[in-house]
Amino acid sequence: MKAMENKEWYIKMIAWRDIHIKQRHFILILSFVVGVFASIAAFLLKSTIHFIQQLLTENFSRENINYWYLVFPVIGIILASLFVRYIVKDDISHGVTRILYAISQRKSILKLHNVWTSLVGSSITIGFGGSVGAEAPIVLTGSAIGSNLGNFFKLDQKTLLLLVGCGAAGAIGGIFKAPIAGLVFTLEVLMLDMTLTSIVPLLISSVTATTMAYIFSGSSFMFQFTMLEKFSVDRIPYLILLGIVCGLVSLYFIRGINKIERIFRRYKNPYTKLAIGGFTLSLLIFIFPPLYGEGYEIIGALLNGNSASVLDRSLFLNLGDSPWILVIYLTLIIGFKIFATAATNGAGGVGGIFAPSLFVGCLTGFVLARILGMIGIPVPEENFALAGMSGLMSGVMHAPLTGIFLIAELTGGYHLFMTLIIVSTVSYITIKLFEPHSLYAMRLAQKGELITHHKDKAVLTLMKMENVIETDLSILTPDMTLGELVKIISHSKRNLFPVVHSETGVFMGVLLLDEVRNIMFRPELYNRFTVRKLMISPPAVISQDLSMEKVMEIFEDTGAWNLPVVDNQKRYVGFVSKSKIFSSYRHVLVHFSDE
Repeated sequence: MKAMENKEWYIKMIAWRDIHIKQRHFILILSFVVGVFASIAAFLLKSTIHFIQQLLTENFSRENINYWYLVFPVIGIILASLFVRYIVKDDISHGVTRILYAISQRKSILKLHNVWTSLVGSSITIGFGGSVGAEAPIVLTGSAIGSNLGNFFKLDQKTLLLLVGCGAAGAIGGIFKAPIAGLVFTLEVLMLDMTLTSIVPLLISSVTATTMAYIFSGSSFMFQFTMLEKFSVDRIPYLILLGIVCGLVSLYFIRGINKIERIFRRYKNPYTKLAIGGFTLSLLIFIFPPLYGEGYEIIGALLNGNSASVLDRSLFLNLGDSPWILVIYLTLIIGFKIFATAATNGAGGVGGIFAPSLFVGCLTGFVLARILGMIGIPVPEENFALAGMSGLMSGVMHAPLTGIFLIAELTGGYHLFMTLIIVSTVSYITIKLFEPHSLYAMRLAQKGELITHHKDKAVLTLMKMENVIETDLSILTPDMTLGELVKIISHSKRNLFPVVHSETGVFMGVLLLDEVRNIMFRPELYNRFTVRKLMISPPAVISQDLSMEKVMEIFEDTGAWNLPVVDNQKRYVGFVSKSKIFSSYRHVLVHFSDE
């Protein structure tokens, strides 16, 4: 990019665009382009995963145990980790978390390699059986496409942020054929407090990507679902129960994966991680074959009343005909799914928790429905499996609207909106009692690096420290006499003076006019006092690389109105004041909310 900036054709192109195409119209054009490329990326990812899976498993017997389950996942993780370590040479795991970090800390700039590296890494990981999802990698890919297109055309940070969201919306729309879910996911999980103007580009990207997906793979829904029983008011208590269960399972999911990932982070040697993660994943898949890959085949079986096929290729197949066998089997899978997912990523694989949350939700809803039926409370198992997917997604991602619309669009189950709304809402309320952040945001929130839907935090993140630093203060050195100080005061318009080491420029303290007002008109003291004796320490010193949110926290904690700013070597840079920050805040807020 830097090399291109000096090329004459590039400079002329940028200038021509600035003159002939209005910014608002150009954003709409780019949102369409982002949607097209995001959909192509989603199609390539899905096709590659399915090709690898079919190549490896098409000859597997449904009746017999397959020992290849002990081998394929390890091979996939080895290949993916080698790809990341020696070709990418960067962390591409936790795609949505990386987008949140880019929005919070990197001015919505995603590296160019993110356009393709997540596709390759997740295709290998999932194709060989890694128990993760492809959605987070494709969302990272789509967002990277938007970010790099905006960066190529030298667009401002606000527009870059919008294009990152367009990429995410297009990715979800393209991989799920779910345009509304793409829009809602972007607003709920990724974005700031967006205005109505921002909705149009997001819709264009999402709808464009969905249309392309229809062209690539036809108009069928991702999961074929036939609604046998419509929503009934009599079932509301059981739907509330399902929502509570989904919220509690979400809590287990979030805390379990977070804890297991922390265990993997303790091991610095990548080969140790590979050995532990690979062994754990292969053993779990061998015992529970539904843990292989994304698990969408199992979801399809449960939604279509073919639950008996879930036991195929497993050690549980010949344990008898008791209805409790399937319940126990699926409950164990729910419990061990987080271990399989965390082991995949911890060992070096590339994937997300989108598909695992859908998988666990489907099993949770089905198991609860089956148990209720066994104790004499018949409920439609397929409807509960569908609602469980919505409930788990709402709980794990803290995104109830995404859960509602995505499941409706995935299956065509629009007539079950009331069911989905009740379960998603209750699940979300339940998880919020225990966890304030989603699994995606938790890692950044723990570091204080998360930007949320809080508009104050959003605007503070968009503000730049260099724009609020004041450098017009008269600088003093510690050896100056009171007489020299009086001369400087007579020409200064400020009542605050930084004291800096005369040779190194290191900040040493401040001198307040109020501290010398009672002696500054006594000439007999001019040679008796020096600045070193009169200066004081400020309530706090701010590093110039701190975020504006941290700066405001320091102001609130200290009660100060002006604070000095230093660089990494403690050298004086300038002062920052509350009044300057508030003035800049108002300016950015107006620009940020501009219709």
